[in-house]
Amino acid sequence: MTRKMNVLVVGSGAREHALAWALSKSAAVETVHAAPGNPGMRDVAAIHPVKHPDLRSLLPLITRENIRMAVIGPEAPLAAGLADELRAAGILVFGPGPEGALLEGSKSHAKKFMDRHGIPTARWDLCTTAEEARRALDSRHAPFVVKADGLAAGKGVVVTQSREEALDAARGMLEGGRHGEAGKKIVIEDGLAGNELTILALTDGTTYRLLSPSQDHKRAFDGDKGPNTGGMGAYSPVPWVGGALLERICRRIISPTVEGLKKDGIPYCGVIYAGLMIDSDGEPRVIEYNVRFGDPEAQVVLPVLEGDFAELILACCEGRLSEITWKSPSRWAVDVVMASGGYPGQFEKGKKIEGLEKASELEDFVIFHGGTELSDDGCLVTSGGRVVSAVGIGNSLPDALKKAYEGVSLISFDGMHFRRDIGRKALL
Repeated sequence: MTRKMNVLVVGSGAREHALAWALSKSAAVETVHAAPGNPGMRDVAAIHPVKHPDLRSLLPLITRENIRMAVIGPEAPLAAGLADELRAAGILVFGPGPEGALLEGSKSHAKKFMDRHGIPTARWDLCTTAEEARRALDSRHAPFVVKADGLAAGKGVVVTQSREEALDAARGMLEGGRHGEAGKKIVIEDGLAGNELTILALTDGTTYRLLSPSQDHKRAFDGDKGPNTGGMGAYSPVPWVGGALLERICRRIISPTVEGLKKDGIPYCGVIYAGLMIDSDGEPRVIEYNVRFGDPEAQVVLPVLEGDFAELILACCEGRLSEITWKSPSRWAVDVVMASGGYPGQFEKGKKIEGLEKASELEDFVIFHGGTELSDDGCLVTSGGRVVSAVGIGNSLPDALKKAYEGVSLISFDGMHFRRDIGRKALL
């Protein structure tokens, strides 16, 4: 790339803060713009607090700021077709169109895609009534897995040892309106045993490149207890993932996914997020697809990326990812998510956040804002369930863990909670 460009990040969470942070470090980027953004992104991006980041609100911004490329963070605008709308307006966009986004937007669509293209996943049933759900559960043993078919902000999955709890969850979605439209159809599938792993692949629709493997922590409390959340922390890379396992994942999961999209006639420029379970024989199976960077995975994968992130994204948008190579990471990153009291259930907002300025002075430590806003008197306060991601970076996993929790110790707000065992399994 010879001339610097202005780039737009669409979204407002910690993932989008990490994207803006990584793009801002590129020698090829003039200015990063974020819509709607959040207060924590002000050091790395120009913030445009649009109410709804759609084509109508973004086009004037894109024209006014001479934006050449857009990176769409969240799943909802991708499912709604924003990427293709912006592409039709002449903007380079990193993110799939609505057909590609169905890999995340519909669990049953993704399952049919995997079955059609021979991609290993759990046995599954699509249910639209409580009676169908009952029969599907009766054919299985614990753990029972119940998933809302549509987008449910990371909260549409119930995993339980109790058949009755699973049936209650299914009824809550199908008959009780839990998760709204997303829960009018559900997928019930076999529970998979093993170690969870997240693989993020950047693709231009023909070629793909893997980012550093990462491991998310979904449960709310230490020891993987409590309800599922959007993610309470992550680390990268994953020490037990070697070259042989990555080769197997590429051969059995990522390559068939990219080829399957091509065979189905679906153009795809963006991230393929493969949430995997690795069994005791080292065989990978897909738990779920996402069609964007994960949150909190982005917050650990991007800080250890060796290379120019904007160059990678632009190569995907221009269909020339095959020209790009990069090295494996030489450092480690750990993200500890600091959450509001009560999350992932009901929680209060407007709690003043203390210690961010002092924590930001630490070396090899970065804060990505997820649910923050400015109060009327200019103070940073909580505005969401997952408030900030505290990310430590080090030359080893223990070093990165130490840096992360050192930063956490300096930050506080009323009712906050966080997990104290992020990455512990990897150390053991």
